[in-house]
Amino acid sequence: MTKVPSLNYDKVIKALKRDGWVIVRQRGSHIRLQKHIENETLKIIVPAHKPIKRSTLAHISKQARITLDDFLKKI
Repeated sequence: MTKVPSLNYDKVIKALKRDGWVIVRQRGSHIRLQKHIENETLKIIVPAHKPIKRSTLAHISKQARITLDDFLKKI
């Protein structure tokens, strides 16, 4: 199993955009992204932190329904 790296939010946002996510809005230090798949809309919030905690990054990849390996390939 791959260890979750410590990444800055800008790299996380870029990787999510490559996976089809779109920034909907930003409020303070939280950036909301959306992705439409089949007949549902996925929503996640990425904190604008440098770096994002590893546990938070693991939750983001889980909510984005993307494996950690696939996520790291998109960075």
